[in-house]
Amino acid sequence: MDDKNSILASLLEKDDIKIPKVGDTVIGKIISASKSEVRMDIGGFFVGIVRGPELYFDADDFDNLKPGNEIEATVIDEENENGELELSFRQAGQEKAWAKLEEAFKEREVIKVKVLDANKGGLLVKHNQITGFLPVSQLSPENYPRVSGGDKQKILEKLKSFVGNEIEVNVINLGEDSDKIIFSEKDVWNKKQKHIIDKYKVGMVVDGKISAVTNFGVFISFGEGMEGLIHISELAWQRIDSLDKMYKVGDDIKAEIVNLDNNKIFLSAKKIVEDPWKKAVEKYKVGQVVKGSILKVNPFGLFVKLDEEIHGLAHVTQLGINPKDKITDLFSAGEEKEFEIISISASDHRLGLKLVDGKKTKKKKDEVEVVQEKKEEIKEDKKTKKIEKTEKEEDEPKK
Repeated sequence: MDDKNSILASLLEKDDIKIPKVGDTVIGKIISASKSEVRMDIGGFFVGIVRGPELYFDADDFDNLKPGNEIEATVIDEENENGELELSFRQAGQEKAWAKLEEAFKEREVIKVKVLDANKGGLLVKHNQITGFLPVSQLSPENYPRVSGGDKQKILEKLKSFVGNEIEVNVINLGEDSDKIIFSEKDVWNKKQKHIIDKYKVGMVVDGKISAVTNFGVFISFGEGMEGLIHISELAWQRIDSLDKMYKVGDDIKAEIVNLDNNKIFLSAKKIVEDPWKKAVEKYKVGQVVKGSILKVNPFGLFVKLDEEIHGLAHVTQLGINPKDKITDLFSAGEEKEFEIISISASDHRLGLKLVDGKKTKKKKDEVEVVQEKKEEIKEDKKTKKIEKTEKEEDEPKK
């Protein structure tokens, strides 16, 4: 150590001043600031410099630095080529940002993240250069990508549209790795909407508009930014095969709240209209022959429409089909047939049918019988010839 440094060290020791070490966070006053470097006075005894990749950090604290400003930096070298402390804003910023994340996680504080990219599972986001993940399931209802049919490519396109946006979130998981830092926009939305949600009770009827149509039901928006789900089973009393043919985004709809579960609202449209099955027992009787239109052909039977509200099932065993016949070869959706009602249960919403117009199946049955009879004739003929041959051999004299 030269005389100059020796004198400085003795002065520092005398005044009980701590010499900064690598990894220490120091607070300094800006001497000069440019785009290439920032020089700082550290306690009146040291000069520090921040330059290169250590200069830039995406945080408000490091924007528009001017002489006289006080700022934190991390020591990365105790003495550079000019005898100065080599400092880093980037490392100090990350440490500060991590501390803020820990505080936000502990106190459930709302912070902002910026969307960097998207994949089919959600959004890659950052908070002051610390990256994390915002899963699709943690998006607010207004940003959730509800796509008819669950088209994964369209969902990804919707998620990609958020790139560059800032979103208010809560930290719901804080691991050391970026893929274990999980954010939630839904948590923030739930807190903001809680006082509004509290106004709604099970049994209330709401007027809304369809905001999304999916393969499992429709979402409706109503009230002050509220949204709920009407499951496919709660849309109508009759069977629904194609939601997108019956419901469109923007359609008006009325529904009753049937469940409130952790800020999730579930509704029923069919509950506010009279159950048509209550009158079905008056209109239809066991043994009655009715005309029905085949709605759908399944391996186990036919779904049949008797009227707009009452649908029944003709089980495959009630169609007169031979074991080797395929139901899809004999029947098609849209065909009208005559059926006999063999059972009806209004409470279970079930009506059993039996096909009485058996022209197609009878034709197939006759063909099978002809083939079977032919096989029997051939079999009997072979048996007769065998007997005749045996008898002939017995009648011939032995040599």
